[in-house]
Amino acid sequence: MPQKSSTHLVLIPSYNPGPKVLTTIRAALAQWSPVWVVVDGSTDGSAESLQALARELEGLSVIVLPENRGKGSAVLEGITRAAAAGFTHALTMDSDGQHPADLIPTFMAASQQQPAAMVLGKPVFDADAPALRVNGRKVSNGWANLETLWMGIGDSLYGFRVYPIAPLRRVMLSNRWMRRFDFDPEAVVRLCWAGVRPLNLAAPVRYFRADQGGVSHFRYLRDNTLLTWMHTRLFLGFVLRLPVLLWRRLISPH
Repeated sequence: MPQKSSTHLVLIPSYNPGPKVLTTIRAALAQWSPVWVVVDGSTDGSAESLQALARELEGLSVIVLPENRGKGSAVLEGITRAAAAGFTHALTMDSDGQHPADLIPTFMAASQQQPAAMVLGKPVFDADAPALRVNGRKVSNGWANLETLWMGIGDSLYGFRVYPIAPLRRVMLSNRWMRRFDFDPEAVVRLCWAGVRPLNLAAPVRYFRADQGGVSHFRYLRDNTLLTWMHTRLFLGFVLRLPVLLWRRLISPH
């Protein structure tokens, strides 16, 4: 039986996720309730399939956005509705089967024990993981740790994580960025700036080939350009916040 909570929910942004989405949702529901899916303007028929599944399964809610707005916008819509419903924390995960649903209770328990922290998945890659993706993320991780004076971000890009909703909403509503692919790394940096401590837990990640039902919306040039612009903005913000960050490290070095 899934664990049920009135404070912590699973939030899954979904855009044209491919055939694994229903398996992913069922796997999440087997571990936790409630599970909310935000369909981000999908055009592949998955919205209708998910709505049908929600009529069948207790604990599943589906929010359908009329057009594609980006991952960050989908998460913002979800956490805004979650906050209105009384939830305090949201575990985000991808809809394409890459993230380990069986670890949802472990991550939720860590969040319940330390509710002021954000619980970040630190990916453990299998042998089939694309080397370009594995090595490329090291650049983003290096920048994220510099921009936070090494507050302890284990991985800036892995989207399997638990956020405290209130500070995440404040961060997102205070600027117009972090609405698309840049959401995951910018969220952790800005939350660190806001004083939210990262807690890292190892979690496997699996990249599926197309013949295994895998779907990737990552575009190397487009998305790396977006990440470069994001880190340029964040570095400028880091410079402005440097005195505060240094003072924080001096009075709380650990």
